[in-house]
Amino acid sequence: MERPGPDTSLDELVREHAALRRVAVLVAREPAPAEVFEAVAREVGSLLGARRAQLVRVASAEEGVVAASWSDGSLQPVPVGHRAPLDGRGVLGRMLRDPRPLRIEDWDEAGGGVAALMRSLGIRAGAAGPIIIGGRVWGAVSAVWSDAAEMPVGAEDRVAAFAELVAYAIENAEARDELAASRARLVEASDEARRRIERDLHDGAQQRLVAAALDLTLLDQQLERDPGAARAVLARAREQLDGGLSDLRDLARGIHPSVLTDRGLAVALEALVKRAPMPVELSVEVRGGLDQAIEAAAYFLVSETITNAAKHAQADTVQVEVTGKGDTVLVSVADDGVGGADTGRGSGLGGLADRVEAVGGRLDIRSPKGEGTRICARLPTRVLGSLNGFSLGDS
Repeated sequence: MERPGPDTSLDELVREHAALRRVAVLVAREPAPAEVFEAVAREVGSLLGARRAQLVRVASAEEGVVAASWSDGSLQPVPVGHRAPLDGRGVLGRMLRDPRPLRIEDWDEAGGGVAALMRSLGIRAGAAGPIIIGGRVWGAVSAVWSDAAEMPVGAEDRVAAFAELVAYAIENAEARDELAASRARLVEASDEARRRIERDLHDGAQQRLVAAALDLTLLDQQLERDPGAARAVLARAREQLDGGLSDLRDLARGIHPSVLTDRGLAVALEALVKRAPMPVELSVEVRGGLDQAIEAAAYFLVSETITNAAKHAQADTVQVEVTGKGDTVLVSVADDGVGGADTGRGSGLGGLADRVEAVGGRLDIRSPKGEGTRICARLPTRVLGSLNGFSLGDS
C-alpha cells in the first residue's frame, strides 16, 4: 500500500501513525465493532481535515447503510442507520465493481443524484478505502472535502489503511461470535446426548429389566404350584433380559464402541457398516498411530452421516472412504439420495463441523438438490492442545 507522498510533512506522518496505533490498540482490546467504526470515522476525519467521514456497509445488493459517521461541525453528520441505493455512482457502489482505494476530485463526474447531493452540501472531492472480508467488499470508509485542493496527498491510501483495521476488527468479532456459538452448540449437543441416553435407558433397557424382575418374582411364586406355567414365565424373563442386554449394547456403541478402542478405526467401521440399514461401500486405508480423539471423530462422523442418509436422504447406497496421507486423515461419505440437505451451522449436518473443528479439522458439505450429499473431512492425525475434557463420543 502507498504511504503518504513526499509533500506530506513529518508532523502529518507522525499524526497518522499515532492515529493508526490508537485504532490498532482499540481493535486489540476486542471491543464491539460499532466502537471501532466510530473511532475510525473520527480518526480519519480529524487526521485528514475532512468535512465529513463515515463508514458504510453493504446491506444488500441494492442498498448501503451508514454504520458510523463524523463531521467537523460545518455539516451535520449522516445519521447512523441511513440507507442509500447502490446505483454504482457512489463510493460503495463503485467499490463493489472495483475494490481498490478511490480518489474523487470532482463529484460532478459521478452524475445523477449523488452529484446533486454533493453540490447541495458544498462537497466537491472525496477519498475512500474498501473494507474487504473473505474476499468480498463488506463496506467502505470514506471522507469528503469542499474542494480537491483541500484533500491531502495520498488520501485514498491513507483512508484504506484504516479500512484494513476495520476489516481485522470485524473478522475478529465474527471469529469470537462463531467460537461462542460453536461452544454453545457443543454444550447443547452434550446435554441432548445425556437426555437421549436417559430416555433410551428409561424406555428401553430399564423397561425390559423391570419386566424381567416382575417375571422372576412371579416365577418364584409359581415354581411349586404350577411348574409348567413357571417354565413359560422363565422363557419370557429370558427374552426380556436378552432384549435389555441388546439395548444396553446398542446404547454403549452409541456412546463409544469398545471395538474402536480395542481394535482401531478400520475394524470399528467394518462393524458399523454391517449394522447399517442400507448397502455401504467401505474403503479404509489408514495406518495405526491415530489419536483416540481423531479415531472417534472419524467414526462418529461416518456413523452420523450414514444415519442421516437413511433417515432423510432417501438414499439407496452410501460410499465411505477413509485415507491416511502423511499427517492428515481424509474422510469422505457420499450418498445417492435426494440432496438439498440443510447445511447451516444450526442443522444436524452443520453440527458435524463442530465435531471436526474441535480436533483441528475442516469439513466440507456439498448437497445439491437431486445429486446426493457428499461430506468430506480433513482431520489431523494428532490433536493439538486440549479438548478441555470434552469427549467426542458425548455428542
